[in-house]
Amino acid sequence: MEATGGEAERRRLVVSGADAATGRHEYKWVDLWSWPLRAIHWISVVAILFLAVTGFYIGRPVFMTGGEASSHYLMGTIRFLHFVGAGWFVAAAMVRTYLAFNGNRFERLPAILPTSGRDVTSFFKTVKAYLLVESEKAPHFLGHNPMAQTAYSFIYVVATFMIFSGFAMYGQSNPGGFFYTTFGWVANLMGGAQVVRFWHHTAAWLFVIYIPVHVYFSLRADVTEREGLISSMVTGGKFVRTDLEYEDLKRRKR
Repeated sequence: MEATGGEAERRRLVVSGADAATGRHEYKWVDLWSWPLRAIHWISVVAILFLAVTGFYIGRPVFMTGGEASSHYLMGTIRFLHFVGAGWFVAAAMVRTYLAFNGNRFERLPAILPTSGRDVTSFFKTVKAYLLVESEKAPHFLGHNPMAQTAYSFIYVVATFMIFSGFAMYGQSNPGGFFYTTFGWVANLMGGAQVVRFWHHTAAWLFVIYIPVHVYFSLRADVTEREGLISSMVTGGKFVRTDLEYEDLKRRKR
């Protein structure tokens, strides 16, 4: 996890802090995210924005081109672009699923699912800290804290639903085809294609709401902790204080 040798020395940083007792804090570099995870993170960002724009247009075409229908194919083009974005999103989801079982310790399922008693305790302490209540008692994490784990788990469930419901609607254009046969049960389970479309559209708003909230909390963590959380999705790691204990180093050591 931690860089070694000359690279570790190059990345080691000592900066002035606000601690009056010590006068300074020592920071060290730790590697957190592999390049496949960073790649699919940014691919997912672009794909979600692309899907949102094209999907909302499909749901409610706010403008149409004039003239004979034979002279243009606007909706068909938008739908095709939506399917392209869906393809990128599904590919990213497949890589993320693989990393959930074969990634490093910060990328696997135990690091994104708050299931232990320690996680529950840390969750409430983290919530209090974000509400500016007992901030000094907030637990520290190298990877995702339990509040972030809960948010990611929720959005992964939503993403799974979007994929299955999207394929179920896609299959409607070719009854008896692969997608219709494989995902037709989704429409049957939910009560029809129009119901699937309604909930697919509704769930899309959860992504629209989630993105600014995610950006806000990431910026907040960068400002308060000064460890380079946002840049870690580019560099793969961040600087962390050496005088703090990190909860995700106490458990699930592998």
